[in-house]
Amino acid sequence: MKFSSLFAATALSLVSVAGGAQAFDDGQKEEIGKIVREYLIAHPEIMIEVQQALEKKQADERAAQAKVAVSENADAIFNASADIALGNPKGKTTIVEFFDYNCGYCKRALSDMDAIIKSNPDVRFVLKEFPILGQDSLDAHKVSYAFKQIAPEKYGDFHRALLSGEHADEARAIEVAKSLGVSEEALRAKMEQAPHDDSVRDAYRLASKLGITGTPSYVLGNEAVFGAIGESELNQKIASVRQCGKTTC
Repeated sequence: MKFSSLFAATALSLVSVAGGAQAFDDGQKEEIGKIVREYLIAHPEIMIEVQQALEKKQADERAAQAKVAVSENADAIFNASADIALGNPKGKTTIVEFFDYNCGYCKRALSDMDAIIKSNPDVRFVLKEFPILGQDSLDAHKVSYAFKQIAPEKYGDFHRALLSGEHADEARAIEVAKSLGVSEEALRAKMEQAPHDDSVRDAYRLASKLGITGTPSYVLGNEAVFGAIGESELNQKIASVRQCGKTTC
């Protein structure tokens, strides 16, 4: 919300509060508006405080929505058959990452995932494909879905190669798959036999319930985490989940 909108909302609220049950005529309302405007111009930091309060309120509401969604959809989030977990497949702590192969922040967050897996032998890192950045992303994910059905043991290598490189589309995803020993013919047969439409719809549905609108986003413990927050903060949340089952103890 822009400051001009905040000002209008604030002024109307102050007029309402000041008036109580009394009805102001137009002239009185205009005079009160001038007083409010002059006060806010003299004390512009108030608008920053209002903006911060609004953002905190929205973040709290989003977090509360996500906690309910995690509780109600835990199996679909953490144990979907279409997803593959890297790290320890039987790990006691699970992180789920919603990602897109053409997401620049996801590319930078790839090293966070690898560092977490390396330093946390009890972590199960689930990759949930969430193609939201156009047709090329969707096409790359179609190839990825076929690849992990054919060679699930190589999916980690495929994921790292496709995500760490240049723009991902169907052709590039196929080239990565071929470099790992899976033929284009096998991929196309699997793509026709078992398209990834249901898994993508499931990811979109879960993201909507969790309030996820961008990538990367994570689910850990009872919380949805929005954005590439980095290895350090993710490790702090892992430690909390180990301690009390929640990201904040």
